[in-house]
Amino acid sequence: MPRDQLRALQERRVLELVHVAYEKSPFYRELWSAAGIEPGMVRSLDDFERLIPTFTKDDLRAYRNHTGDPFGGLLQVPRTRLTSVMSTSGTTGAPELIPEIWESVPPLPACSTRDLWELGLRPGDRVLVPAGAFRGFYDTFFRKMGLVPIYIDTWIGHGAEVLEAARRFRPAYMQLMMPTLLEFERLAGTYDIREALSSFKGAAFAGQPLGKALADKVRDEWGIELFVYGSAGDTGTAWECREHNGYHLWEDLVLPELLDTDNDRAVDSGDIGELTATDLDNKAAPLIRFRSGDLVRLDRSTCGCGRTHARQWVIGRRGDETVVAGKPVVVSEVWAAIESQDETHDGLFQIIRSTRVADRLRLRVGYQSVSEVDLDDLSARLQTVVSERVGVRPEIELVSVDDLVARSSSVAKFPRVVKE
Repeated sequence: MPRDQLRALQERRVLELVHVAYEKSPFYRELWSAAGIEPGMVRSLDDFERLIPTFTKDDLRAYRNHTGDPFGGLLQVPRTRLTSVMSTSGTTGAPELIPEIWESVPPLPACSTRDLWELGLRPGDRVLVPAGAFRGFYDTFFRKMGLVPIYIDTWIGHGAEVLEAARRFRPAYMQLMMPTLLEFERLAGTYDIREALSSFKGAAFAGQPLGKALADKVRDEWGIELFVYGSAGDTGTAWECREHNGYHLWEDLVLPELLDTDNDRAVDSGDIGELTATDLDNKAAPLIRFRSGDLVRLDRSTCGCGRTHARQWVIGRRGDETVVAGKPVVVSEVWAAIESQDETHDGLFQIIRSTRVADRLRLRVGYQSVSEVDLDDLSARLQTVVSERVGVRPEIELVSVDDLVARSSSVAKFPRVVKE
């Protein structure tokens, strides 16, 4: 869709959304009234972006704690109209409830239909599916696409079963997360990973950023074309296309804005800002000008795949920067240093801190334990490469990769910054 038509579609949906949300959602009515805003003042998309206040997860949590409303005041329909209630992963705090209304396919899986078609899936293809209902019930969705789901436990400790299932059923696709990749890496001496997964048209990867070293291994050594995806500001998902150059936001489903981290001023495309998202297809509890905490770059030019919808590149999370003795330290710099060593090339580590400003840099680093590791030597090498990269000498706590993954508070994501 040409950009001008896309903008017109967003405007129609936003104007309808504002009136319904003000009337039906107590959170928005309270937030907007406090700012002196009524729906009649919003007559265009420009008015919407200029007048409607932004909000954060902390605002929702405060409202929920104050009122006892488990949906944080967002719900704009009677609970009896809900089809299902899912949740977020809880990586950055308590899981948030996601109330949904749908007829044949849940919203989160449905928004990835175009992306899976781009990946190459077609009716009749078999797909490996981890059984469960975390943030979306995919069973019905896959069948609606004409796909044949093969249900299997893909979590920690089941890598061999996954590879055997791939050999037996010859699937075209599966969803990968970091624990599965670590399982495959550990089994590479026993299994021919490339042969076992040779039927794949592609695989999705999500849950956390994927370091370059491990991504290169998956693509080059194992022969899997990875389609990485992430969050579209908690309104859905943003996937890579076959260009593998940014993550597409479907702008008929979400209105993305790029704002300065300190105010509501718009940031130019190409510069880094905070992704602020508005649900355009959520009938139950839409997020409206929600500040996601994701620091991204946006590009609204036409992609090489032909799509006119914006692409984003996630730079990091707001608040993940740690200041050590006056020196800013960002996750990406530490990551590059950690994955430069053979034993820690998976790039699994955590910055341990109690506050954003600290007097020392404490790192918990996961190492591969397939063979005996000289921990003292590895710790010394890591201290050196981190010091050279970020300008701060760290304190290193080494744990096995398995142990580090098992400590994660989320079933899907691995937090990079944790409290003591």
